[in-house]
Amino acid sequence: MVVPSFSAVEVFALASIALLLVPGPAVLYVVAQSAEYGRAAGLASVAGIHAGTIVHIVAATVGLSALIVASATAFTAVKLVGACYLIYVGIRKLLERDVPLRVRQGTQRRLFAQGVVVNVLNPKTALFFLAFLPQFVDSSRGATWSQVFVLGVLFMLLGFMTDSLYALTAGTIAGVFRRRRKAFRYGSGAVFIGLGTMAALTKRN
Repeated sequence: MVVPSFSAVEVFALASIALLLVPGPAVLYVVAQSAEYGRAAGLASVAGIHAGTIVHIVAATVGLSALIVASATAFTAVKLVGACYLIYVGIRKLLERDVPLRVRQGTQRRLFAQGVVVNVLNPKTALFFLAFLPQFVDSSRGATWSQVFVLGVLFMLLGFMTDSLYALTAGTIAGVFRRRRKAFRYGSGAVFIGLGTMAALTKRN
């Protein structure tokens, strides 16, 4: 199994951390769940997001991501399904009734599954693996698939750590939001609808 050079891994890790620290769709999703439901739910969302990242790692390793990005039809299909799902989640959140907090705290499993779907259907993640990651793969070393896999796993681990920090921070101040549950529920629903709109507008270039 061929692995990337140490220098490539070092630069990739630094660049990935810089990208991951900038709030994007995944961070907004995690923060919204953590602030509304608490740290445990936020970490469950993080775990789901990066379980979804594993799907992208495998797809990039075997070349499926390249096919999706290269095909306008496939890319558009994935983009629209993901966008519709996010908008559906947002609308459902806007329409749901307030329930006692002790009931809400039993939603980690659902949030994990939701996080998986959100990231699997996120075309920006596929674009990352096809536009950014390959810059650190040295074909002269051989076995490019294994280099893609190693870098993908490194990115997933770094993402898990940075997103967990966001989850813990947002979960710490969750009490403030819980006292204003109705207002925050509307705000959270708007975030999901906004994420869906952003996904729908994602371009292949």
